[in-house]
Amino acid sequence: MGFDHCVAACLVPLAIWILLSGLDDLWIALVLAFAGRMRLRRPTDAELDRVPERPIAIFVPLWREHRVIGQMLAHNLDGIRYSNYQFFVGVYPNDPATARAVAEVAQRDCRVHLCLCSHDGPTSKGDCLNEIYRSMVESEIRGGGRFEIITTHDAEDLVHPESLRLINFYSRDYAMVQMPVLPLPTGPGELTHGLYCDEFAEFQTKDIPVRQRLGGFLPANGVGTGFERSALERLARERGSIFDPECLTEDYENGYRLHALGYRQAFVPVRFENGQPVATREYFPRSLRQAVRQRSRWVAGIVLQGWQYHGWRGPWRQVYWFWRDRKGLVGNLLSPFANLIFFLVAVEFLWSAVTGRPRRFAGPVPVWALRMCLATYWMSMVQVAIRASASARIYGWRFAALSPVRTLWGNVVNFAATLAALRQFAEARLRRRPLAWRKTEHMYPRPRLGELLVRLRAVPMGEVEDAALCLPKGVRLG
Repeated sequence: MGFDHCVAACLVPLAIWILLSGLDDLWIALVLAFAGRMRLRRPTDAELDRVPERPIAIFVPLWREHRVIGQMLAHNLDGIRYSNYQFFVGVYPNDPATARAVAEVAQRDCRVHLCLCSHDGPTSKGDCLNEIYRSMVESEIRGGGRFEIITTHDAEDLVHPESLRLINFYSRDYAMVQMPVLPLPTGPGELTHGLYCDEFAEFQTKDIPVRQRLGGFLPANGVGTGFERSALERLARERGSIFDPECLTEDYENGYRLHALGYRQAFVPVRFENGQPVATREYFPRSLRQAVRQRSRWVAGIVLQGWQYHGWRGPWRQVYWFWRDRKGLVGNLLSPFANLIFFLVAVEFLWSAVTGRPRRFAGPVPVWALRMCLATYWMSMVQVAIRASASARIYGWRFAALSPVRTLWGNVVNFAATLAALRQFAEARLRRRPLAWRKTEHMYPRPRLGELLVRLRAVPMGEVEDAALCLPKGVRLG
């Protein structure tokens, strides 16, 4: 079989898959356009003030985060507009540098508690969170009182000042409240981090709102998630622990299990305050190696372990969301080849137009298949435009203009991550070992002048915000 026949043989199954997946994505976009999202009533500041502040515990699991955790705690302790909360920070005994960094902040601020795990690490994020919960219960026994809401965050998170107030407000009606999570903006040259910006913007403004609108379970994001404590305690009674220590994506697993138990979930839609989204912000991996490492954990946890744990059981609505969450296992492996074949055919078409030679692929491919390929091409263009539009809403059109380039780069990143996840999962099954937690390195943004002034107690946060609002047009904060 010649090269042209090989390409032709690949075109048809690729086009069928892309068409099927594209129609699925197009359906979600149409639901958003015509049915709208399930709208949570946006509370006013007065309504937020009137709701009694329930005690909130913020869990932060750590492993070798001594470079960033001190700054993260200091920034958020100064910025959060909520008084009835405390940080519980999990550290392993064999990570003394991180323990010292947390202890230094805990000595200065009684709202921070060092939670020393009962064993060396690293184990898994879920296991560390369970250890933090045990430490929180011991703290309650010593000091009295009881935390009613538990939220989870990572060492690189910029918690929005209004986050806890909103979680406290909505948790009266929902057992799980998810705040938006959006990457911090970076330069156009950083394709890997920009890919996260595009994907999260699309996911948080299109997929998750439609998912909630259609009654699907909401996967927790791992950060910015508020849980009703009684709901987590029921999870513990059902399976022996609050967070699954063997699951690489314990947040996704908890989101599904809470929904399966009949608990209500809510995603707080993205809204803007002073020109910035009300969301948890952070830097995601900015190198290919770190991105593959993180995404392979997502694929192994959400797709492979989720398939292993739950199969395709459940009501048809939930099975549909399983399909949407797991179809990347195939799509991630096929996308780079689809891109390669597309460019080969495009170059061959242009070469034929310039030289007048007959096209080699025209004969082996049936006319109906060529038409289907053309349909998938236009559908892909529509999907890229939708993603660019979502990215522009958060980061502006200049940033979104490179979204098509980042989409192509994302196909390469996701291909490598899926291969790594399959290898990792197969090795664990063959050796009959649990999947190993693959942690990614974190970085924290440099503090701005206003943050430093507030931290030094030189200027109140309110005055800094008022000054920012009075800046003339065209002046950028840096």
